[in-house]
Amino acid sequence: QVQLVELGGGLVQAGGSLRLSCAASGLTFRSYTMGWFRQAPGKEREFVAGVTWGGGYPYYADFVKGRFTISRDNAKNTVYLQMNSLKPEDTAVYYCAASRRADWVKDSVDFPSWGRGTEVTVFS
Repeated sequence: QVQLVELGGGLVQAGGSLRLSCAASGLTFRSYTMGWFRQAPGKEREFVAGVTWGGGYPYYADFVKGRFTISRDNAKNTVYLQMNSLKPEDTAVYYCAASRRADWVKDSVDFPSWGRGTEVTVFS
């Protein structure tokens, strides 16, 4: 059974940083593309960043380029999201997800496995 557990959310002032982590179990981690999504109150879930299996290539939503960095440690079965220069509009619940797709997958329907999320609140 695939299990994804996110940690690292919290309350931070605008301009600050947070590092989220997602520990995975029950899957061959190195064979999965890993993604971060977020859902703000009253809004739909949206793609934030992904990192492919194999080469570990990162890719991002336009609104986080230059501010967020996704990385993975296959030895620890963990994916990270370093979030810098946070803005109030980054406030959301952040979810980790896993996909067997090998391309630059961004659609949530292509990620069958999800964590429960970690809440990030950015205040001005």
